Amino acid sequence: MTAQDARARHSVPRGARRTIPLREVTLPHRCPRPVRMAVLARAPYFRGLSEPDLDGIDRRMQTRSWAADDVIYAAGDPGDALYLVAEGTVKLSQVTLGGTATVTEILVPGELFGAMGTLGEPYHLQTASALVGSCTLRIDQADFREVLSEHAVVALRVLDDVAARLARAHSDIGGQTTDTVAQRVATTLLRLADKLGRDRGAAGVLLEVPLSRADLAGLARSTPESVSRVMSRWKKERIIDSGRRWTAVLDRRRLEDEAAGTD
Repeated sequence: MTAQDARARHSVPRGARRTIPLREVTLPHRCPRPVRMAVLARAPYFRGLSEPDLDGIDRRMQTRSWAADDVIYAAGDPGDALYLVAEGTVKLSQVTLGGTATVTEILVPGELFGAMGTLGEPYHLQTASALVGSCTLRIDQADFREVLSEHAVVALRVLDDVAARLARAHSDIGGQTTDTVAQRVATTLLRLADKLGRDRGAAGVLLEVPLSRADLAGLARSTPESVSRVMSRWKKERIIDSGRRWTAVLDRRRLEDEAAGTD
């Protein structure tokens, strides 16, 4: 074996990590009933309801599959329905004053999104689109009001959720002025790792989602340039690794220290 062959052989593992492919999600035209029932049982509003109760909610739901980048609804559209991610991943985005679209949230199966006049949101403030092939369940405003009238526990959870959203909005405003860019990016990566990560042992926790630096900047409420500088430093320090369509958390403890501002 020549020296060149030896170098090529030993360079494969690292090169392989940097070209980890994104697993494409292939979905049927309609999510099957077992998938729908399982995801309804995990949804925050409906958790703990009996199977007959969940079945009644399922019958009110409309199911649809989406290809990657399909727009589910656009900012400014009437808020007349709630959606539930059944399979895949959905992203929420909004356009900044400068005209740049930024990602504000990543949603996974079991998470609700959308807007309703009933909940004080007559219009969608953000655009929802499929990040990968996805399936969603949709319930319109009239049917959702019937669910609230039939299940007091769901109505109470909705009230609690609305209050929590208001509290988070106030907290986010404060966080923008007190947290550093590194803290916000670290917090974002840790949250995504918990929601989307796949544990690969010594290779860390893999976030196999096609997020750009601009997307991370939107989630972390920063700029792409600032996020790139932080990510580059962390790659050199082996806290993270990344490629074109993936990011891996290699050292969660140090990333947690960065999020806390103690590293």
